Amino acid sequence: MPDSADDAPDQRLHPWSWLFELQQHLQQFLLPLVALLFFGSRRQDGEWPFHLVTLAVLLAMTGSALLQYLTYRYRIGSDALTVRSGILERTRREIPFARIHNVVVHQNLLHRLFGVAELRLESAAGDKPEAQMRVLRLAQALELERLIRQRGESAPAAADSEPAAPAPLLELPLPELVRLGLISNRALVVAAAACGAIWQMFPRDVAEEFVRDQGRQAVGYASQLQLGAVPLAGTVALVLVAGLLLMALMSIALAIVQYHGFRLSEAERRLTVERGLLSRSRSSVAQRRIQAWTLREGMLHRLFRRRQLRVDIASGGGQEQQGRALKELVPVAAPAACDALLQHLLPAVQWPPARWQAVSMRGWWRLCLPALVTVAAVTALGCRQFGAWGLLPLLWLPWSALHAHRQVARMGYSIDSRRVAIRGGWWSRWWRVAELDKLQALRLDRSPLDHYFGTATLTLDTAGASGSPPLRLHFLEAAHARELMEQLGQEMARRRLRW
Repeated sequence: MPDSADDAPDQRLHPWSWLFELQQHLQQFLLPLVALLFFGSRRQDGEWPFHLVTLAVLLAMTGSALLQYLTYRYRIGSDALTVRSGILERTRREIPFARIHNVVVHQNLLHRLFGVAELRLESAAGDKPEAQMRVLRLAQALELERLIRQRGESAPAAADSEPAAPAPLLELPLPELVRLGLISNRALVVAAAACGAIWQMFPRDVAEEFVRDQGRQAVGYASQLQLGAVPLAGTVALVLVAGLLLMALMSIALAIVQYHGFRLSEAERRLTVERGLLSRSRSSVAQRRIQAWTLREGMLHRLFRRRQLRVDIASGGGQEQQGRALKELVPVAAPAACDALLQHLLPAVQWPPARWQAVSMRGWWRLCLPALVTVAAVTALGCRQFGAWGLLPLLWLPWSALHAHRQVARMGYSIDSRRVAIRGGWWSRWWRVAELDKLQALRLDRSPLDHYFGTATLTLDTAGASGSPPLRLHFLEAAHARELMEQLGQEMARRRLRW
């Protein structure tokens, strides 16, 4: 391969890349085109202008996709990738391999049919990828990914060395995918999104009339059966159970489709995740680019004795919306497996911490204030509409108080010479870990209630990461918060930022 970008030849995308570019355009304008065809076809006279407009839009999209293919070039140099693109306004981008943080190779069903793949190169910050090659031959995309992985290493000889064989760290068999489906309950999310889209797509009066008609038919059918109270309650319970079972089966199916063949591997200090049954996705990131690590477990996780491991990467925020960023390092695994994996990837960091530092319990009820305001408003409205029955929302306050107390009681942190760890949550628990070399800013906040209770909040910012929950220490004693801020500030001043 040429040693310089100036001597290297320009390369094109796959000859069928314009087809995939057209597919993206159609996906973006699908609803307007369908609406144009639908409303145009309902006119009895003068409908041909609608079809001409639709045809003109389709021809314009096809022409744009062809021009993008004809004008897109890339060149591989010794230390950078040069991309030339644009139709009317030409653009040239120089992307050093060392600045590429995340590499994503994506294949949907159409990609697999044509033997091609989409390659996305993402660096720190920014809402868009540095380069999005739609599409390359699969072997060409994998070779470019390997080249970026080798030449992006800081060692000069990395590009000349033989690539190390990937070491598998975790694979998810079918039983784990079943657990993941039951824990995530993805079918409920999909059903809610579908209902919302249908409600927005059709006129409100049509949707409301449909719901009323279906409700009247269901009530009429139930009244014709002439069931007693007990059989009717049993029938309703049976229908609910059947619905829950159907949602569970759909959730399992969705988990299998999304995470089939999941494999987490490590090679040359780079992590790679492959997954997908119909659409295959392969994402890789250098370990030094990971800014923070997050362990999560909800009630269903604890029921199945499982956890989730996520990472924050210093790269653009738009990629997460695309759903292709390497965020879920471990979708589901046993707690011991997650802890062992974290200890393996951070060998110099002790995990789990031997001791957690507790926070101040003074003013724990502050976490109840949002619920108190909401319940008061709902209660006032309910009493106005339903009389004494409107007091029922007040029953939520004891649970809110218990939740707030347990949440503050479980808050804690652990700081040593290499990392800072924070834990929180009660109903849904989480742990956040960040190396001190990744911290870039500290912020101390004190609200009016903090001044009253003598507490403060210390926020730790990492380079480009925007994970949730944030690295934030709540309910610290004010004096201790200042000491921690000074201690961490001194550590940051003598360390080199690694991101």
